Amino acid sequence: MSASTDESPKFGYSDVELRNLESVYRSDLFAGKKIIVSGAGSGLGKAIATLFAKLGADLIICGRNEEKLINATDYLKSFGGGVSTHVMSIRDPEAVNTFMNDAWAAFGGVDILVNNAGGQFPQAAIDFKPKGWQAVIDTNLNGTWYMTQSAARRWIDTGMPGNVINIVADIWRGLPGIAHTAAARAGVIYLAKSIAVEWAPHDIRVNCVAPGCCETSAFSLYPKEGAASYEEANPMLHAGDAWDIAEACAYLAAPSGKFITGEVITVDGGQQMWGDPWPTGRPDYFKIG
Repeated sequence: MSASTDESPKFGYSDVELRNLESVYRSDLFAGKKIIVSGAGSGLGKAIATLFAKLGADLIICGRNEEKLINATDYLKSFGGGVSTHVMSIRDPEAVNTFMNDAWAAFGGVDILVNNAGGQFPQAAIDFKPKGWQAVIDTNLNGTWYMTQSAARRWIDTGMPGNVINIVADIWRGLPGIAHTAAARAGVIYLAKSIAVEWAPHDIRVNCVAPGCCETSAFSLYPKEGAASYEEANPMLHAGDAWDIAEACAYLAAPSGKFITGEVITVDGGQQMWGDPWPTGRPDYFKIG
Protein backbone atom coordinates (compact mmCIF):
# COMPACT_ATOMS: atom_id res chain seq x y z
CA MET A 1 0.00 0.00 0.00
CA SER A 2 1.18 3.46 -0.71
CA ALA A 3 2.17 5.77 2.09
CA SER A 4 0.83 9.27 2.53
CA THR A 5 3.20 11.50 0.57
CA ASP A 6 2.97 14.39 -1.85
CA GLU A 7 3.34 11.94 -4.75
CA SER A 8 0.82 9.28 -3.76
CA PRO A 9 -2.60 9.07 -2.10
CA LYS A 10 -3.01 8.08 1.52
CA PHE A 11 -4.86 4.93 0.48
CA GLY A 12 -4.47 2.75 -2.59
CA TYR A 13 -1.81 2.77 -5.29
CA SER A 14 -0.26 5.72 -7.06
CA ASP A 15 0.08 5.63 -10.86
CA VAL A 16 3.77 4.77 -10.53
CA GLU A 17 3.00 1.89 -8.19
CA LEU A 18 0.21 0.58 -10.44
CA ARG A 19 2.53 0.68 -13.43
CA ASN A 20 5.14 -1.40 -11.62
CA LEU A 21 2.81 -4.10 -10.32
CA GLU A 22 3.38 -7.52 -11.85
CA SER A 23 0.61 -9.73 -13.18
CA VAL A 24 0.32 -13.50 -13.40
CA TYR A 25 -1.06 -13.10 -16.93
CA ARG A 26 0.96 -12.92 -20.14
CA SER A 27 1.55 -9.43 -21.50
CA ASP A 28 -0.43 -9.88 -24.76
CA LEU A 29 -3.42 -11.72 -23.30
CA PHE A 30 -5.94 -9.06 -24.38
CA ALA A 31 -4.23 -7.83 -27.54
CA GLY A 32 -6.92 -6.81 -30.02
CA LYS A 33 -9.68 -6.82 -27.39
CA LYS A 34 -11.88 -3.77 -26.83
CA ILE A 35 -12.89 -3.34 -23.21
CA ILE A 36 -15.22 -0.86 -21.51
CA VAL A 37 -14.40 0.04 -17.90
CA SER A 38 -16.81 2.41 -16.19
CA GLY A 39 -15.60 4.57 -13.32
CA ALA A 40 -12.02 4.19 -14.54
CA GLY A 41 -10.81 7.57 -13.29
CA SER A 42 -9.71 6.29 -9.88
CA GLY A 43 -9.77 3.44 -7.40
CA LEU A 44 -10.77 -0.05 -8.49
CA GLY A 45 -11.75 1.11 -11.97
CA LYS A 46 -8.35 2.63 -12.65
CA ALA A 47 -6.57 -0.50 -11.41
CA ILE A 48 -8.77 -2.72 -13.60
CA ALA A 49 -8.23 -0.50 -16.64
CA THR A 50 -4.48 -0.47 -15.93
CA LEU A 51 -4.25 -4.25 -15.93
CA PHE A 52 -6.19 -4.57 -19.19
CA ALA A 53 -4.01 -1.86 -20.77
CA LYS A 54 -0.84 -3.61 -19.60
CA LEU A 55 -2.12 -6.82 -21.18
CA GLY A 56 -2.66 -5.21 -24.58
CA ALA A 57 -6.32 -4.14 -24.65
CA ASP A 58 -7.84 -1.03 -26.19
CA LEU A 59 -10.01 0.76 -23.64
CA ILE A 60 -13.24 2.72 -23.61
CA ILE A 61 -13.52 4.45 -20.24
CA CYS A 62 -16.23 6.62 -18.74
CA GLY A 63 -17.02 8.46 -15.55
CA ARG A 64 -18.48 11.66 -14.16
CA ASN A 65 -15.28 13.41 -13.04
CA GLU A 66 -13.70 14.98 -16.12
CA GLU A 67 -10.40 15.86 -14.44
CA LYS A 68 -9.84 12.34 -13.15
CA LEU A 69 -10.76 10.85 -16.54
CA ILE A 70 -8.36 13.12 -18.42
CA ASN A 71 -5.53 12.17 -16.07
CA ALA A 72 -6.42 8.50 -16.36
CA THR A 73 -6.55 8.73 -20.16
CA ASP A 74 -3.04 10.17 -20.44
CA TYR A 75 -1.77 7.51 -18.06
CA LEU A 76 -3.53 4.58 -19.78
CA LYS A 77 -2.41 5.66 -23.25
CA SER A 78 1.19 5.32 -22.09
CA PHE A 79 0.80 1.54 -22.25
CA GLY A 80 0.48 1.76 -26.02
CA GLY A 81 -3.16 0.87 -26.66
CA GLY A 82 -6.06 3.02 -27.78
CA VAL A 83 -8.15 4.82 -25.19
CA SER A 84 -11.55 6.38 -25.91
CA THR A 85 -12.80 8.59 -23.07
CA HIS A 86 -16.33 9.76 -22.26
CA VAL A 87 -17.57 12.01 -19.46
CA MET A 88 -21.09 10.84 -18.61
CA SER A 89 -23.37 9.49 -15.90
CA ILE A 90 -24.49 5.88 -16.03
CA ARG A 91 -27.68 7.01 -14.26
CA ASP A 92 -28.89 8.54 -17.53
CA PRO A 93 -30.13 5.84 -19.95
CA GLU A 94 -29.96 8.19 -22.94
CA ALA A 95 -26.38 9.14 -22.11
CA VAL A 96 -25.57 5.44 -21.78
CA ASN A 97 -27.06 4.72 -25.21
CA THR A 98 -25.02 7.53 -26.78
CA PHE A 99 -21.91 6.27 -25.02
CA MET A 100 -22.42 2.74 -26.37
CA ASN A 101 -22.90 4.08 -29.90
CA ASP A 102 -19.65 6.02 -29.56
CA ALA A 103 -17.85 3.00 -28.08
CA TRP A 104 -18.87 0.77 -30.99
CA ALA A 105 -17.94 3.50 -33.46
CA ALA A 106 -14.53 4.10 -31.90
CA PHE A 107 -13.28 0.53 -32.27
CA GLY A 108 -15.84 -1.25 -34.43
CA GLY A 109 -17.18 -3.27 -31.53
CA VAL A 110 -16.68 -4.09 -27.86
CA ASP A 111 -15.65 -7.45 -26.40
CA ILE A 112 -16.00 -6.96 -22.65
CA LEU A 113 -17.96 -4.63 -20.38
CA VAL A 114 -16.70 -4.06 -16.84
CA ASN A 115 -19.39 -2.34 -14.77
CA ASN A 116 -17.26 -0.79 -12.06
CA ALA A 117 -18.85 2.65 -11.62
CA GLY A 118 -20.75 3.02 -8.39
CA GLY A 119 -20.57 4.55 -4.97
CA GLN A 120 -22.02 4.84 -1.52
CA PHE A 121 -21.53 6.72 1.71
CA PRO A 122 -21.30 5.37 5.27
CA GLN A 123 -24.37 6.13 7.34
CA ALA A 124 -26.76 4.41 9.75
CA ALA A 125 -29.75 3.21 7.72
CA ILE A 126 -32.22 4.96 10.02
CA ASP A 127 -30.70 8.28 8.89
CA PHE A 128 -30.93 7.71 5.11
CA LYS A 129 -32.69 10.53 3.28
CA PRO A 130 -34.72 9.65 0.17
CA LYS A 131 -32.24 11.53 -2.03
CA GLY A 132 -29.24 9.62 -0.67
CA TRP A 133 -31.00 6.26 -0.96
CA GLN A 134 -32.10 6.98 -4.51
CA ALA A 135 -28.64 8.16 -5.56
CA VAL A 136 -27.00 4.91 -4.45
CA ILE A 137 -29.69 2.66 -5.93
CA ASP A 138 -29.80 4.66 -9.16
CA THR A 139 -26.04 4.44 -9.66
CA ASN A 140 -25.22 0.97 -8.39
CA LEU A 141 -28.28 -0.92 -9.63
CA ASN A 142 -30.02 1.09 -12.33
CA GLY A 143 -26.84 2.43 -13.92
CA THR A 144 -25.34 -1.05 -14.06
CA TRP A 145 -28.50 -2.30 -15.76
CA TYR A 146 -28.56 0.50 -18.33
CA MET A 147 -24.96 -0.24 -19.29
CA THR A 148 -25.52 -3.98 -19.42
CA GLN A 149 -28.70 -3.92 -21.46
CA SER A 150 -27.32 -1.36 -23.89
CA ALA A 151 -24.20 -3.44 -24.57
CA ALA A 152 -26.16 -6.69 -24.83
CA ARG A 153 -28.54 -5.26 -27.42
CA ARG A 154 -25.60 -4.42 -29.64
CA TRP A 155 -23.97 -7.83 -29.16
CA ILE A 156 -27.24 -9.54 -30.05
CA ASP A 157 -27.94 -7.28 -33.04
CA THR A 158 -24.47 -7.88 -34.49
CA GLY A 159 -24.20 -11.56 -33.55
CA MET A 160 -21.08 -10.89 -31.45
CA PRO A 161 -20.36 -12.78 -28.24
CA GLY A 162 -20.35 -10.66 -25.09
CA ASN A 163 -18.87 -10.67 -21.62
CA VAL A 164 -20.14 -8.61 -18.68
CA ILE A 165 -18.25 -8.33 -15.38
CA ASN A 166 -19.99 -6.45 -12.57
CA ILE A 167 -18.09 -5.15 -9.56
CA VAL A 168 -20.44 -5.70 -6.64
CA ALA A 169 -19.76 -6.15 -2.89
CA ASP A 170 -19.30 -8.80 -0.21
CA ILE A 171 -22.96 -8.76 0.81
CA TRP A 172 -23.27 -12.29 2.15
CA ARG A 173 -23.52 -11.32 5.82
CA GLY A 174 -25.12 -7.94 5.21
CA LEU A 175 -23.35 -4.59 5.21
CA PRO A 176 -24.39 -2.60 8.29
CA GLY A 177 -23.37 1.00 7.80
CA ILE A 178 -23.89 0.88 4.02
CA ALA A 179 -27.22 -0.93 3.77
CA HIS A 180 -28.19 1.01 0.63
CA THR A 181 -25.31 -0.43 -1.36
CA ALA A 182 -26.00 -3.92 0.04
CA ALA A 183 -29.50 -3.68 -1.41
CA ALA A 184 -28.26 -2.41 -4.76
CA ARG A 185 -25.39 -4.88 -5.13
CA ALA A 186 -27.61 -7.81 -4.16
CA GLY A 187 -29.92 -6.68 -6.94
CA VAL A 188 -27.06 -6.67 -9.43
CA ILE A 189 -25.93 -10.15 -8.37
CA TYR A 190 -29.34 -11.73 -8.88
CA LEU A 191 -29.92 -9.72 -12.03
CA ALA A 192 -26.66 -11.21 -13.35
CA LYS A 193 -27.74 -14.74 -12.47
CA SER A 194 -31.06 -14.21 -14.24
CA ILE A 195 -29.79 -12.70 -17.48
CA ALA A 196 -26.86 -15.12 -17.62
CA VAL A 197 -29.48 -17.78 -18.37
CA GLU A 198 -31.58 -15.61 -20.69
CA TRP A 199 -28.57 -14.53 -22.75
CA ALA A 200 -26.64 -17.80 -22.86
CA PRO A 201 -28.14 -18.58 -26.32
CA HIS A 202 -26.49 -15.36 -27.55
CA ASP A 203 -23.06 -16.37 -26.18
CA ILE A 204 -23.14 -13.56 -23.62
CA ARG A 205 -21.61 -14.37 -20.23
CA VAL A 206 -22.52 -12.33 -17.15
CA ASN A 207 -20.56 -12.58 -13.90
CA CYS A 208 -19.71 -10.57 -10.81
CA VAL A 209 -16.63 -9.89 -8.71
CA ALA A 210 -17.37 -9.12 -5.07
CA PRO A 211 -14.56 -7.29 -3.25
CA GLY A 212 -14.31 -7.56 0.48
CA CYS A 213 -12.34 -4.91 2.33
CA CYS A 214 -9.87 -3.92 -0.38
CA GLU A 215 -7.88 -0.73 0.11
CA THR A 216 -8.35 1.99 -2.50
CA SER A 217 -8.44 5.77 -2.47
CA ALA A 218 -12.11 5.44 -1.43
CA PHE A 219 -10.92 4.47 2.07
CA SER A 220 -10.41 8.19 2.66
CA LEU A 221 -14.21 8.67 2.47
CA TYR A 222 -14.78 6.61 5.58
CA PRO A 223 -14.29 7.72 9.19
CA LYS A 224 -10.97 6.70 10.73
CA GLU A 225 -12.56 4.08 12.97
CA GLY A 226 -14.42 2.63 9.96
CA ALA A 227 -11.28 2.21 7.87
CA ALA A 228 -9.48 0.74 10.87
CA SER A 229 -12.18 -1.93 11.29
CA TYR A 230 -11.36 -3.21 7.80
CA GLU A 231 -8.04 -4.55 9.04
CA GLU A 232 -9.99 -6.94 11.29
CA ALA A 233 -12.70 -7.80 8.78
CA ASN A 234 -11.28 -11.14 7.67
CA PRO A 235 -9.23 -13.99 9.16
CA MET A 236 -6.14 -12.80 7.24
CA LEU A 237 -6.30 -9.64 9.39
CA HIS A 238 -5.44 -7.22 6.60
CA ALA A 239 -7.21 -5.49 3.74
CA GLY A 240 -6.84 -6.63 0.15
CA ASP A 241 -6.02 -4.22 -2.65
CA ALA A 242 -7.27 -3.08 -6.03
CA TRP A 243 -4.89 -5.39 -7.90
CA ASP A 244 -6.60 -8.42 -6.34
CA ILE A 245 -9.84 -7.28 -7.94
CA ALA A 246 -8.24 -6.42 -11.27
CA GLU A 247 -6.74 -9.89 -11.61
CA ALA A 248 -10.08 -11.52 -10.77
CA CYS A 249 -11.63 -9.49 -13.59
CA ALA A 250 -8.88 -10.63 -15.96
CA TYR A 251 -9.62 -14.26 -15.06
CA LEU A 252 -13.28 -13.85 -16.03
CA ALA A 253 -12.45 -11.83 -19.14
CA ALA A 254 -9.83 -14.25 -20.47
CA PRO A 255 -10.37 -17.74 -21.96
CA SER A 256 -9.89 -19.04 -18.39
CA GLY A 257 -13.46 -17.91 -17.71
CA LYS A 258 -15.06 -19.28 -20.88
CA PHE A 259 -17.23 -21.81 -18.98
CA ILE A 260 -18.27 -19.46 -16.16
CA THR A 261 -21.52 -17.50 -16.21
CA GLY A 262 -23.99 -16.35 -13.58
CA GLU A 263 -21.28 -16.65 -10.95
CA VAL A 264 -19.78 -14.41 -8.26
CA ILE A 265 -16.07 -14.50 -7.47
CA THR A 266 -15.74 -13.21 -3.92
CA VAL A 267 -12.32 -11.71 -3.20
CA ASP A 268 -12.38 -11.03 0.51
CA GLY A 269 -9.72 -12.93 2.46
CA GLY A 270 -12.44 -15.03 4.11
CA GLN A 271 -14.53 -12.06 5.25
CA GLN A 272 -17.82 -13.72 4.28
CA MET A 273 -17.18 -16.52 6.78
CA TRP A 274 -15.68 -14.60 9.65
CA GLY A 275 -15.46 -10.84 9.37
CA ASP A 276 -17.21 -7.95 11.01
CA PRO A 277 -16.56 -4.73 9.07
CA TRP A 278 -18.19 -1.49 10.19
CA PRO A 279 -17.68 1.34 7.65
CA THR A 280 -19.16 3.80 10.13
CA GLY A 281 -17.13 2.43 13.03
CA ARG A 282 -18.40 -0.30 15.37
CA PRO A 283 -21.24 1.01 17.60
CA ASP A 284 -20.65 0.81 21.35
CA TYR A 285 -23.40 -1.80 21.66
CA PHE A 286 -21.37 -4.23 19.50
CA LYS A 287 -17.92 -3.55 20.91
CA ILE A 288 -16.19 -6.52 22.48
CA GLY A 289 -14.13 -6.28 25.66
